[in-house]
Amino acid sequence: TVYKQRGQYQLRVVEVQATDKRGALFLKFEQTKKKLEAEGLFDESKKRPLPRFPATVGVVTSTEGAVLRDIINVISRRYPHVRILVAPSKVQGEGAEHDVIRGLKALADFGGVDVVIVARGGGSIEDLWPFNEEALARAVRASPIPVVSAVGHQTDFTICDFAADLRAPTPSAAAEIAVPNAEDVFAEF
Repeated sequence: TVYKQRGQYQLRVVEVQATDKRGALFLKFEQTKKKLEAEGLFDESKKRPLPRFPATVGVVTSTEGAVLRDIINVISRRYPHVRILVAPSKVQGEGAEHDVIRGLKALADFGGVDVVIVARGGGSIEDLWPFNEEALARAVRASPIPVVSAVGHQTDFTICDFAADLRAPTPSAAAEIAVPNAEDVFAEF
């Protein structure tokens, strides 16, 4: 409406609807999160502690890009005697969640893996979407190996983060969380 004497406009919002893909994805994210939360999938009581001295760290991520290199560098610097097994995976695009699920299963089937890092660098909600899929959240929770989720950057949150045993704000931070600092360990003795 317009109040002509003062030249003022008044807008009254009757209804608001998300019309872009981002709005629809955010709504789907919230719905999936609520559903899985109600089922108890994110319960703290189901979260497992990480081993203090892992012999083998599994990593599910893309072999392209800086994420894998960063994780290997951090782990090698902090705890050089640990073995790192990589399950290469798509981390973006259609079907990427199935690749990550296959990676988790491959590491479990291999045996001897003490902790798994699921990692991907930052991106838009569309880029990170595979980590919001219900099937991946269920696979993370069902993993026989403790899982650290390191998807996106510090401000990004995915359903995978809530399902994992631990969330790291970045892939490099996940590497620091997964292994002790050897210098600190030796200083204890």
